[in-house]
Amino acid sequence: MKKTYLKSPDLLPIAHKERKIGRFGFSNMWIGMAVVLAAFAIGGSGVQNLSLGWVVLATLIGALAIGFFITLTGDIGIEHGLSFPVYMRAPFGTLGTHIPSIVRGITASFWFGINTYFGSAALNGILFTLFGFDNWFLCYVLFAAAQLINTSLGIKAVERFADLAAPIIILISIWIYTSLSDLAIQEGRNVWSWIESPVTGAAVFTAFVVVIFTNMGFWATLAADIPSISRFVKAPQHEKNWFKRNKNAIIGNMIALPLTQTFMVVIGGVSYIAVKNYDPIVALQEAASGIVLAVLLIMIVFAQWSTNVSANLIPAATIFSNVGGPKVPFYVGVIMAGVIGTVVQPWNLFNIIIPFLLTIGGILSAIVGILYADYYLLRKRRVNVPDLYESKGQYRYLNGVNLAGMLSWIVGGLAAFWLSNYSFIVGFVVGAACYYVLAKYWWFKKYPQSEIQNPSDELFLGITVGRDWIILDYEDEEEILPKKAVG
Repeated sequence: MKKTYLKSPDLLPIAHKERKIGRFGFSNMWIGMAVVLAAFAIGGSGVQNLSLGWVVLATLIGALAIGFFITLTGDIGIEHGLSFPVYMRAPFGTLGTHIPSIVRGITASFWFGINTYFGSAALNGILFTLFGFDNWFLCYVLFAAAQLINTSLGIKAVERFADLAAPIIILISIWIYTSLSDLAIQEGRNVWSWIESPVTGAAVFTAFVVVIFTNMGFWATLAADIPSISRFVKAPQHEKNWFKRNKNAIIGNMIALPLTQTFMVVIGGVSYIAVKNYDPIVALQEAASGIVLAVLLIMIVFAQWSTNVSANLIPAATIFSNVGGPKVPFYVGVIMAGVIGTVVQPWNLFNIIIPFLLTIGGILSAIVGILYADYYLLRKRRVNVPDLYESKGQYRYLNGVNLAGMLSWIVGGLAAFWLSNYSFIVGFVVGAACYYVLAKYWWFKKYPQSEIQNPSDELFLGITVGRDWIILDYEDEEEILPKKAVG
């Protein structure tokens, strides 16, 4: 008997008793994740054509919408304890999953490098202010190492850091907003009425919609791979009501995310109004000095740290572990993500990489639509989980590839790229519709799916019927039986 690469220990389903993240911990993770440079940029670009109030409204709409989509796909982790790259074997095949997954993994790694550079600049600013020390690259290396170690210690260590960082981020964010607002007033600008280049007529609606979809598009990647995190979130067993089963995730996705995202957009907008630069590090250096500046910059450091470990390192490491199998455990995947994010040298290619990554994020939105169509519309949330770990099971398809998924991703991704201002919703709708038609009327007729032919709750649901999926370690076992969880 030999082990198969599909059964890496870090990729096995998470049992009910191993899910340690509660609603408070998950919300704290979102508070940390939502504080990123791109959120500030949304606010800075928004107030160039709209008042800050309209930018806030558009951000709330976009963040609530993407929070709902994140909760939809997150149910894969809640219900079955599955990570993103493992479930992707269903709509893309046991080998086909690697292509879109690696794209997402590399994207997450690049974002890790960018956020680490952003955080190291703040850390260098703190050390220079307090001690006159000035070496941003050493700060980058130390900051990257701290994040990699934190993530390698597992999801509980990530949650503990989020619990520490969240209240600090909230308090210092309020302080930053107050400082920048005062600076704007000194410049004679009211932050809630000032607009750099006001637009009228249809241009107002266009600018408003762009802010909505920019907020949605930014989190498109996490909407795809949220199962890698949600599988650790606590959920009640034997709960058939979707909202009650996902209540802990909903609080994080649809309350913590929208509120934090909106406040960060506000800070970016106020920063631009105050000093014509959405980067709060630049703005803070004009608004404060000495100990006050150092304290304000601490928030930037904590924010990039908490964003990276949850939104970038965990998804990337899980994906790389899926590709490498048992020879690439989770901690090795974490290191790989750190190396890739650093080798790209985000400090030299900053202005090129961010637009590129946002474009890739839009293209990946088609995957969210494919996951929705596969999980909800076709399989009705029922999954033949044991076969996800079998190289000769029903998800092998044609040499390990589901052509319906691959073609749908290409079509949906191209549509999202073509209509980049509305990339998330376009990619989602086109990807979902294309996959539903191709899979139902073509591919699944060639490769029948057990859970579709026999949609049994007892055989193919997870936590709803109190089941923990138990996967045996070896390839040549004839049968892998689902096991009901005790309690």
